Amino acid sequence: MSTAKTIPQRSEIPQEFTWDTTHLYPTDQAWEEDFVRLKGQVEELAGYEGRLGESADTLYAFVTLGQDAGERLSRLMNYAQRKSDEDTREAKYQALVGRITTLYVSFLEAVAFEVPQVLEIPQEKLDQFFAEKPELELFRRYFFNIQRRRAHTLSQSEERLLAAAGELAQGPEDIFSKLSDADLTFPPAVDGRGEEHPLSNGSFTVLMSSEDRSLRRSAFENLYQVYGGVKNAMAATLSAQMKQLQFFAAARKYDSPLAASLDGTHVPESVYHNLISTVRANLDKLHRYVRLRKQLLGVEELHMYDVYAPMVSGVDSSIPYAQAAETVYQALAPLGEEYRSVIREALDSRWIDVYENVGKRSGGYMSGALVHPYILLNYQDDLDSMFTLAHELGHAVHSYRSNRDQPTVYRDYVIFVAEVASTCNEALLMERLLGKTQDKRQRAWLINHFLEQFKGTLYRQTMFAEFELRLGQLVAQGETLTAELLSQEYLALNRDYFGPDMVSDPQIALEWARIPHFYYDYYVFQYATGYSAAIALSRRILDEGEGAVADYLRFLSGGCSQDPIDLLKGAGVDMTTPQPVQSALDLFGRLLDEMEQLLEEQ
Repeated sequence: MSTAKTIPQRSEIPQEFTWDTTHLYPTDQAWEEDFVRLKGQVEELAGYEGRLGESADTLYAFVTLGQDAGERLSRLMNYAQRKSDEDTREAKYQALVGRITTLYVSFLEAVAFEVPQVLEIPQEKLDQFFAEKPELELFRRYFFNIQRRRAHTLSQSEERLLAAAGELAQGPEDIFSKLSDADLTFPPAVDGRGEEHPLSNGSFTVLMSSEDRSLRRSAFENLYQVYGGVKNAMAATLSAQMKQLQFFAAARKYDSPLAASLDGTHVPESVYHNLISTVRANLDKLHRYVRLRKQLLGVEELHMYDVYAPMVSGVDSSIPYAQAAETVYQALAPLGEEYRSVIREALDSRWIDVYENVGKRSGGYMSGALVHPYILLNYQDDLDSMFTLAHELGHAVHSYRSNRDQPTVYRDYVIFVAEVASTCNEALLMERLLGKTQDKRQRAWLINHFLEQFKGTLYRQTMFAEFELRLGQLVAQGETLTAELLSQEYLALNRDYFGPDMVSDPQIALEWARIPHFYYDYYVFQYATGYSAAIALSRRILDEGEGAVADYLRFLSGGCSQDPIDLLKGAGVDMTTPQPVQSALDLFGRLLDEMEQLLEEQ
């Protein structure tokens, strides 16, 4: 399928390669009926204003109704977004997303009084409520976390105002998504024989991995030519994103948007800064990687369109989806049959939307719906796509176990630990692939991919994190984030990270314009910290077996029942120190050693 020269329409994709949204709602009409129920619950929740401290029964009724409404909201949002992402041009489902987003804001407005009113309940009275209503004991940690954020909680009227502004705050991400995924079209990339290849956000990575340098350069130049044509609109959109983060952080009396973001996940700011400083101290390894890449590709100048080209050629890299699914399933054997039973269900029961189609949202993700997780792929029959499958399945099992094993109030794990399970799967897949071959070229090809993971996740995502940090600082200083300033800052970082042996082409200065994660509120650093934690966990699982697996499965079932730092400590990793990041970077160095040795022996 993926070898076709055209991107298929949605209707041309076989059903077995699409996710089944009827597991959420059998029809659009069923969605509409539940939408009406949620509106009623929102109105009912608003009726509790001023009453939370009157009795244990009242407080319990409110929090349980809020949980039920939250689950219904999640289901409605999942259906609307999954249907919209199938084809972002479809106005009907864009409208559903808009309606449920508006109702979500109404929900936030309706319960905006909760935190201020809970804070008004004296601790001794709250303890009395726990004694009078044993069922409330479940919510002790929930109420503790509300108390913990007392300094950043406003009056009821101010909280309601901030909740009402929530829909506006989502505007920049929505504008970016519609512009980048639905409205922008790209000229086809042309290969060395003059043949054209469809170019999209989904196919760009595949084209950039081609051994045809002319094709890579064409894809690179054509993509950024289009983004350059809308750079001012993209700059205004990203500027709006950073300003809304600054506004909400200041309104809640945080020192910075970073402080506000990390406080929500109970992660110390030092973890963010430790990551950047540790990676900065190890840029020599990335520069060494760049020199090796330049040597192996045999080019006088290494350009940014050469970054994803395979350093090892002559290896058949075509991996059909069925083969990838079975390989991933076998690679996860060290995690035990309980874990793999969820993988099998995901693969066999249409949890996954596999192939790209016209209008489909680009990239890949997992959405942890309560009925079961949903996975979006744009599978391209290559090694990267197989690792993406393993990655998203890791997210899926994490969500599945947290949803299954935790009560509603503690099901949602925080984003700091979100990338651990996904990357642990990738590490186990790499171990499986390396363990099954002694062929030096095949092994070098796989190590090349492992090196790419380190470059793309640990180094690249840290560079993104440093860029986000810099944007927040510029906005705080009153700077206007013009396209020129954004490009200047991004190009300087790119030069620092990739070093003197890389030509930082002018087009790469525009890469900020196409990165969706800059709209996720200081999210990207967690790819790098999660990768570091996952490398440590995968080594422990392989070295120690059942005991390490048991600890890891408890971590996957933990939801937000503990702070993320404590959850990871329970699994054997302490992210408050630079050690996990440094250990991962040391492994990167050893992989470079092995790669050089393998190539010398050929």
